[in-house]
Amino acid sequence: MLRSLYSGIGGMGNFQNKLDVIGNNISNVNTHGFKKGRTTFNDLVSQQMQGAGAAGAQRGGTNPQQIGLGGGMSTIDTVNTQGSLQTTGRDLDMAISGDGYFVVQDGDQMMYTRAGNFYLDSNGTLVNGDGLSVMGVGPDNEADAFEEGALQPLTIQAGSTAGDIGADIDDAEATLQSFSIAPSGEINGVFSNGQSAVLGRISMANFANPGGLNKAGNNTYAVTANSGDPQYGTPGTQGRGDLVGASLEMSNVDLSEEFAEMIIAQRGFQANTRMITTSDEILQELVNLKR
Repeated sequence: MLRSLYSGIGGMGNFQNKLDVIGNNISNVNTHGFKKGRTTFNDLVSQQMQGAGAAGAQRGGTNPQQIGLGGGMSTIDTVNTQGSLQTTGRDLDMAISGDGYFVVQDGDQMMYTRAGNFYLDSNGTLVNGDGLSVMGVGPDNEADAFEEGALQPLTIQAGSTAGDIGADIDDAEATLQSFSIAPSGEINGVFSNGQSAVLGRISMANFANPGGLNKAGNNTYAVTANSGDPQYGTPGTQGRGDLVGASLEMSNVDLSEEFAEMIIAQRGFQANTRMITTSDEILQELVNLKR
């Protein structure tokens, strides 16, 4: 059978995968914190028809003769470029300007996200849209980096007394009236006696290889063997990005770029189908030789 027939089949599969990635990018163009994907290809092993010849005294060298056997999928990358920041004016919306991820807890597993649309549940726990607890540290932990065991769900319950919260103010019976979140991740509460205190600090994590994280769905990522261990700490320290309050990070998908890549993938797919059609016509001529 013709090599070109199988090369065309392989090429169709590659461009189908590319179109799948492009379709996923476009469908998430308005997903907060989404990072687009891209595909890269490589050529497959080539069949050696003749090896290279060394140059001699009377004759020059010759190059190898090889016939390629098609292309294959090399990588499907996650492109971790910064998305634009959209101001929302909502206190519990947060965006990361720079590297790093918010830390959320799913059961016993830590997950990581760039989507900062957070909420307070009925217990005053800070959660994301899927009810996963946003993790941080207590007001006494002022270190720039800390171990996973120091993380705890963050709670902001209006009406709680300073004594119940453990806030460091004069009147233990003063109640929490309002709060604000600083760029450093500090959650500052204002109490009924006019005093303020730090209620906790939002944690962030960064990785040696963010591209190695596994997309786990629902805007979250999971650690893999190639992402490196998470390095926990406060925003704006040790390579972690700054926290931008009352804002959300938009998707980094560029529609014009995706549409251009879609056209390229479509034409590549079309060219490979034409290669299959041409190979089929040649095979038909061979079958028709004896009539």
